Amino acid sequence: MYSGLKRLVVGRPIATAEQEHQRLPKTIALATFSSDAISSTAYATEEILFVVALGGSSLVLGLKTLVPISIVVALLLAIVVTSYRQTIFAYPSGGGSYIVSRENLGEYPSLVAGASLLVDYILTVAVSISAGVAAIISIPAFRGAVDRRVLLCLALIAFITLANLRGLKESGRLFALPTYVYIITLTILVSYGLYRTYFGHINRVPFDPNDFEGKLQTGGSLGLFLILRGFSSGAVALSGVEAISNGVPAFRRPEPKNAATTMVYMGVILGTLFFGVSGAGPPPRSVPIHTETVISQMARAVLGTGPIYVVLQFATAAILTLAANTAYADFPRLSSIIAADGYLPRQFANRGDRLVFSNGIVFLAVTAGLLIVAFGGLTNALIPLYAIGVFTSFTLSQAGMVRHHQREQEPHWQRNAVINGVGSVATGIVTLVIAITKFKYGAWVPILVVPLIILLFIAIKRHYTRVTSVLAVTPAEVRSEAINHTVVVLVGRIHKGVLKALDYARSLRPQHLVAVYVCFDDDDRAEIESQWQAFGITVPLEIVYSPYRELVRPIERYIDEIDQRWNNDTVTVVIPEFVVSRWYEHLLHNQSALILKGKLLFREGIVVTSVPYHVDLADGASDGIHPDSSSPTSTNR
Repeated sequence: MYSGLKRLVVGRPIATAEQEHQRLPKTIALATFSSDAISSTAYATEEILFVVALGGSSLVLGLKTLVPISIVVALLLAIVVTSYRQTIFAYPSGGGSYIVSRENLGEYPSLVAGASLLVDYILTVAVSISAGVAAIISIPAFRGAVDRRVLLCLALIAFITLANLRGLKESGRLFALPTYVYIITLTILVSYGLYRTYFGHINRVPFDPNDFEGKLQTGGSLGLFLILRGFSSGAVALSGVEAISNGVPAFRRPEPKNAATTMVYMGVILGTLFFGVSGAGPPPRSVPIHTETVISQMARAVLGTGPIYVVLQFATAAILTLAANTAYADFPRLSSIIAADGYLPRQFANRGDRLVFSNGIVFLAVTAGLLIVAFGGLTNALIPLYAIGVFTSFTLSQAGMVRHHQREQEPHWQRNAVINGVGSVATGIVTLVIAITKFKYGAWVPILVVPLIILLFIAIKRHYTRVTSVLAVTPAEVRSEAINHTVVVLVGRIHKGVLKALDYARSLRPQHLVAVYVCFDDDDRAEIESQWQAFGITVPLEIVYSPYRELVRPIERYIDEIDQRWNNDTVTVVIPEFVVSRWYEHLLHNQSALILKGKLLFREGIVVTSVPYHVDLADGASDGIHPDSSSPTSTNR
């Protein structure tokens, strides 16, 4: 049943040989890897206003800063895109900032980059989903769903998780249409808005002081610190820019060329739309409120509430939701690279049935869901946690590329080193600005979490290193050793499963063979001894008395006693288990075999073997065998 349900939800398994056919063309890759960056145009402007138009400032003062801040962000975007194009050609195997830092800056800078990116991807999912829900409840027909914001967020996370578990190519095709619809409709809004602003008349959104989150419409003061905070909020528009460099192997051949071309497309689209949204809304048309997004307010003013407005709102909600797909594409891939280096559990490096890193996908969904619940699904509550990780990785990546150019000295390396050096300094300054201006508003969380993740990386690496060292062997150490073998069969009342386990134990030809029964009282002991004699079983039976009706500890004490009886022996514990035909019927039996195996696994020199006996319930009714009427040692009771 589980297999059938999995096939229905996830799809048929994909063979490793088909991996080449799962690669993405540029049109699908743009939607897959750029949806995060492009979707930020839907909330970056709003996040600037939530800072510069509130507090002691005013709406008019805040709106006046939009264009200057947008120009600086656009310049920063151009620098970062240029830098990552070089990264794509220099490191076509993917991995982005983590690989660049590992190869050029060393272990600890690479761990900082890796931890920062992983945190950023988790926040990408949380921010994108919460912003998507904000766009949905901005539509008048859905305003009543504002109280179910968190539930809607979790439902969308579940949907996008299932889509990604089906495979990168399939999820990319699914998400391509909403991405392009959003780009087209937002381009219409920006173009027509600018036209009506400068060559015609544009409607004004009525200012309602009851909805406005700030205190003043005019007047107030706007200091440098507040402007820098607003810039740091707008800098989230650059989140996701590095995604293409992380996922180069997902592109069709030639991978670096196609990835670099897609990076340019993404940069042009993102820069144009972000600058257009900030420039198309002079005061007082855009008001930072929680019940309606700035994009929705602008669209009502420019386009009215007709079909194009509705399409734009749904497209905005779709791309904001599906922007999480960028994180779903890159988080599992990056975590697999880090896991292959030994800094994350090896399970993250394994591909699932659909050739995706399914463990990473599920982990990402769970952690993002917890963030949504913790912060109530509010985008502006999550934004302060967001940008510092991505700009930390930007800074390390570009510093690493400077070292790369100096070492390789390829043609025009001096020019490229200057570009990356300028980019590293610029993004480093932005990182400091974000850390300082947003520290008390939530930036302290990633500043604290990233070092903790790095410590976790190091602990995992040390574990794997110790295990490898202990398991290492040289040819000189390879020699056969005689092993004394003791087999202990755990038995209950006599039934077919017990007899099969005893036959299996005899076939092992051990030096010592014994059956063990755990009893609770004298009547129980007398009954099993009489059964043992009646069936004529020749295997010696030993009784372990358990006055407190325990099973595991008496068996552990008995095995300790066995170890003392015979030196230099390996003890094999044989556990008879009966297996019922339907999965839900297992719920009617206890799982003492599982508990026993879990406890004995950590005892040195102990081998645990389960001997299953498959129960046909149709036959069981006629032969009088009732496994669950057996003694405490019956393992599936």
